[in-house]
Amino acid sequence: MLKCSIGIIAYNEEKNIGPLLDRVLSEKYDEISIDEVIVVSSACTDDTNNIVSDYMKKDSRLSLITESKRNGKSSAINLFLKNSTNEILIIESADTIPYQDTIKKMVLPFKDPKVGMTGGRPVPVNSEKTFAGYAVNLLWRLHHKMALISPKLGEMIAFRRVFDSIPPESAVDEASIEAEIVKKGLIKKYIPNAKVMNKGPEDIKGFITQRKRIEAGHLWLIKNNNYKVVSQEANVLISLFISEIKARPLKIHYTIGVILVEIYSRLLGKYDFYIKKTNPFTWEIVQSTKNLKKK
Repeated sequence: MLKCSIGIIAYNEEKNIGPLLDRVLSEKYDEISIDEVIVVSSACTDDTNNIVSDYMKKDSRLSLITESKRNGKSSAINLFLKNSTNEILIIESADTIPYQDTIKKMVLPFKDPKVGMTGGRPVPVNSEKTFAGYAVNLLWRLHHKMALISPKLGEMIAFRRVFDSIPPESAVDEASIEAEIVKKGLIKKYIPNAKVMNKGPEDIKGFITQRKRIEAGHLWLIKNNNYKVVSQEANVLISLFISEIKARPLKIHYTIGVILVEIYSRLLGKYDFYIKKTNPFTWEIVQSTKNLKKK
């Protein structure tokens, strides 16, 4: 049986932490065992900690680590690494909810000792009726297509314990973990039927805020770890956007709009990194992503 530890990284997640824990703690499998679930709460000022404490009374596998100051998600992940016990580790943001059996689908590939990291498919709950909602759904569709070409893993990942920590100043934690796994010569594996619900920004301002932060984070990773994820490859992006236009010709105006917004966001990220010399590892929270409702 494969044993795993789950780390849930939370900052003011009172709206979603309960449904997330309901899903994670209720999952029972024959082939894998969820031995521990550790919530790392980073300076939460809402009811997140109280909700987790109530769940701890009902399930001994659950524990809570609190940080008095937000030090960034990568720092919180390092706390999880330090306090967890199993070889197979799962990281999940507290503003997501995995589909049933997603955990099992992500852990089973580790029966192969060559596998070092797996990732599921993020599925946004945003409506495509608005431009911002369309942009969110489009980017995650492209993420899916990209991951089928070369595994680009995010939102919920599993990995083998082959390193002690990641750089705490990294704003792209999954990519930093990916860099460590590749460095060890292990395989990344995308599991498209291991789905996890997430919520993107509901307005373009929030979308740009999120996208420029990710761009700056990837530029930091290239400079400091000499590692580039597939989404930084311009030829791959161009090819995927062209395929999207062909697949949805009636939405070409929306697609071109998203392309322009993405270019603008990346330019802002470059400006932040190269000119302002900023590294957003403790980033501005986009509040509209925090009201995920389970379908």
